[in-house]
Amino acid sequence: MHDHDEQPHNLDSMRSKLQGKDGAQYWRSLEELAGTDEFQRFVDDEFPHRATLLELDRRQFLTLMGSSLALAGLTGCRILPQDKIVPYVKAPEEVIAGKPLTYATAISLGGYAHGVLVESHEGRPTKIEGNPGHPASLGATNAFMQAAMHTLYDPDRARAITNVAVASTWDDFLAATSKALEGQTASKGAGIRLLTETVTSPTLAAQIREFLTKYPNAEWHQYDTSSADNVKAGARLALGSPVNVVYKFDKAARVLSLDSDFLMTMPGSVRYARDFTNGRRVRKGTREINRLYAIESMPTLTGALADHRLPAKSSDIEAIAYSIAQGLGIDVGSSAPTTKLAPPWIAAAVKDLNAHPGESLVVPGEQQPPSVHALCHAINEKLGAVGKTVVYTEPVEAEAVEHVASLNDLLADIHAGHVQALFILGGSNPAFTAPADFAFADTLRRVRFKVYHGIYADETAALCDWHVPDTHFLEAWSDARAFDGTASIVQPLIEPLYVSKSAHEVMAALNDKPLPGYDILRESWKALGGAGDFDTWWRKTLYQGFVDGSAAKEVQATIQGSLASRLPQPVSAGSGLEINFRLDPTLGDGRWANNAWLQELPKPVTKLVWDNAAIMSPATATELKLCPADRPDQATGSMVELSLGNRKLKMPVYILPGHAANSVTVHVGYGRTKTGLVGADHGFNPYPLRTSAAPWFSGGLKVSPTGEKYDLLSTHYHNSIEMLDRELARVRTIEDFIKNPKLTEPDEEENPPEYDTLFREPDTYRDWEGAKWGMSIDLQTCIGCNACVVACQAENNIPTVGKDQVSRGREMHWIRIDRYFKGKDLENPQVVFQPVPCMHCERAPCEPVCPVAATTHSHEGLNQMVYNRCVGTRYCSNNCPYKVRRFNFLNYANHHDVNELGQEAAPLKLLNNPNVTVRSRGVMEKCSYCVQRINAARIEAKKDRRNIKDGEVVTACEQACPTQAIIFGDIADANSRVSKAKRQDHDYTLLADLNTRPRTTYMAKIRNPNPEISTE
Repeated sequence: MHDHDEQPHNLDSMRSKLQGKDGAQYWRSLEELAGTDEFQRFVDDEFPHRATLLELDRRQFLTLMGSSLALAGLTGCRILPQDKIVPYVKAPEEVIAGKPLTYATAISLGGYAHGVLVESHEGRPTKIEGNPGHPASLGATNAFMQAAMHTLYDPDRARAITNVAVASTWDDFLAATSKALEGQTASKGAGIRLLTETVTSPTLAAQIREFLTKYPNAEWHQYDTSSADNVKAGARLALGSPVNVVYKFDKAARVLSLDSDFLMTMPGSVRYARDFTNGRRVRKGTREINRLYAIESMPTLTGALADHRLPAKSSDIEAIAYSIAQGLGIDVGSSAPTTKLAPPWIAAAVKDLNAHPGESLVVPGEQQPPSVHALCHAINEKLGAVGKTVVYTEPVEAEAVEHVASLNDLLADIHAGHVQALFILGGSNPAFTAPADFAFADTLRRVRFKVYHGIYADETAALCDWHVPDTHFLEAWSDARAFDGTASIVQPLIEPLYVSKSAHEVMAALNDKPLPGYDILRESWKALGGAGDFDTWWRKTLYQGFVDGSAAKEVQATIQGSLASRLPQPVSAGSGLEINFRLDPTLGDGRWANNAWLQELPKPVTKLVWDNAAIMSPATATELKLCPADRPDQATGSMVELSLGNRKLKMPVYILPGHAANSVTVHVGYGRTKTGLVGADHGFNPYPLRTSAAPWFSGGLKVSPTGEKYDLLSTHYHNSIEMLDRELARVRTIEDFIKNPKLTEPDEEENPPEYDTLFREPDTYRDWEGAKWGMSIDLQTCIGCNACVVACQAENNIPTVGKDQVSRGREMHWIRIDRYFKGKDLENPQVVFQPVPCMHCERAPCEPVCPVAATTHSHEGLNQMVYNRCVGTRYCSNNCPYKVRRFNFLNYANHHDVNELGQEAAPLKLLNNPNVTVRSRGVMEKCSYCVQRINAARIEAKKDRRNIKDGEVVTACEQACPTQAIIFGDIADANSRVSKAKRQDHDYTLLADLNTRPRTTYMAKIRNPNPEISTE
């Protein structure tokens, strides 16, 4: 990311490097194409920024080496402080030491429930998995769900109730609140306001309505950065009511995404990812798969999976939606805008959609204006999708309000002097996230009595009189509804670690009913749905984690009258620069900023960590003169000033191939000032540019270079495999697959020969009749969502290392997602994701070079690491062609006073999986195929005197994957799922020519392009 003096390069020379066997080579970054010094440093040197080697004579060298060898023997050891421990005097009946218990509960993301199962060791939650029976998760998770465990033990959480930043008590808070409410009795609460995020909890909604009954002149407002205001407004515009929209991707043969990332950002994205990819799985005999068209401004996971992708400014999407509607014969009025953006492309897509009535689906992005959503309702109705691939239900939210308008009304009342008491519930942090033109922070100071309820002492808490810490979802009873309306019970697994109260307990206090959360929830569900024997119903519901038959009822909705007469005047896209505001892929709206797992998680497309940037295309950077015309890669890291009206912000630039031209994308969530040690002072805060009139995109952007440089940190060329002319991630079309299922080139050997080798398999291994573990990863269904990366981190006690250490190439993730670009066009290349864990080679190059036999091979085929034997020579890492080994340069998993990020380490120790060793400084580590889970299954099988069943061992990455792209099992069992996967014609070995015989193989990605659309 730095400017270097190099030989001249140009775009033509870059493109010339993209010629491969199939006309397009794979590449990971513009730096790689240009062959910059920084990229070469990572290729040539395992550890960049190395110290200069000292000039030593023979005597000094031998002295130094002797000392090093003496110290090396101690690198795997550490001395822990001695603490007194006390055993159970009387153990709980259900607790068996060493055997975890699993409880069903639910986590709310954006207000919508996702069913999860949580593992608990002697009362200590350690791991989150998806609930297989829950319709929103089907047993899978996403990165946020996995990382929520880190937030539970975050030492930077608010620990006490405070009054003007001074520690106080719950009783004092109740007294102060009671006094404030007494003054509102005469006016029936005219000066009281409640502000919450999206509420889908039936119990909380009932409590709020009870409060409003007591104070009928009080008002309830909602504001959530990720609210679906445009979705609801579009439904009202087209259908007459704000119905909830549920997509049935499992029934869709053709899908068109209009600036929508339905695989990542929608409330039902975990379920949608499974349903959609089920229609793309390729096996022997497959001749047809679904087809996806995507038109978007910023490359997304949905766009990466698309068979055809078109970069377009967000403001162009409305004209495209009009064009599609007209192509289907829908009356959209005479003033419909037109688009010159690839009309043949759109015409072919419309023809394809129309050819699949009842099996087509058009999905608008939540950030698109109401007119686009209304048009998509009309398009789906015309395509016969309603009732088949799209279903309308009753609203899931307790109150279907438009959030921006609701917050505006609240602030107007404050300015008018009508608000004397304000209660902000749920940790939405509006002082940080509210539109800039609302000046929320300044306006909030006008309120006489203000209470904030949130998990952190954040920007809003600092402005309020009282701060009541919120509980984590694993600490309190609650409920919530999923994207389809299914009600889920939130069951705690641990008592609150700090002084905190749930939203239900706060509302109960306001209603003069200070009951515990458990009693509040039971009383609520006795009224809501616990018919008959309530205790039996209650126990069953807690066991399964959700309420049977509670999904929202389907409703019949059609286009009301003439849609053309109700559509607002189209907004001209204009020809100038445009800015897009998006929630950060790993931090959301900023609430996850203090979660180290998510800060260090590479963002799916850009691979940025610990930072955000102004993202733009190579062509836009060249037009803005941020780089020479022939070197767009040099623009990355250049500081620019973004000007939108009279609002300005300095940010670094990141060049992303595939981004729409004349458009800049910024992710909100960074630039926090009041959060924990992890989240503070990282990145840049774009919220000051975001207004209520244009919360998602706006024209009129001006970009001015400042001449400064900033070190952006992207991992897209860390741990790079030497590619040469190798095709690491194989991509073919369905037509090619049908013609040549084995996907081999004419000059490519189908089975590499048995080369002479120094590797000798022991006779005991060759004749082993037990399990032989292996894995198959399906690139066709991998969407690059990073759920597997965080799941592996949570399961295997993998530490975070901080921004400085990542800049040295020292991140510790055991599985990484390599993102490859493919194609000649820098402005719209194809994108391929490839997960890379340890390959567990049968002829592992790492094993013979270890001087102390710390890396060995098991009878079952696992490449094992003996941590307390490792002396840190790192020969194994140097000899690994897949670059999957990680070395603890520092004591990243520090168990003393603070960890490597400066946080108090004691609470974070509770995160550790007791079945996995915590590694210390000087030790090499890597993927173990979750051997602890294999051993647990082996113990249970031995107790029953049987073999391990197929599917009984599920690795953390496999269990988390929302699309079931990872399959693990016993390859000695010919009927196992993994054996069947490995027998697929398109299954291949990574770097097969090296003869390492990996136990992990891949199934190629198969695309389904429309023959009428050129892929060039």
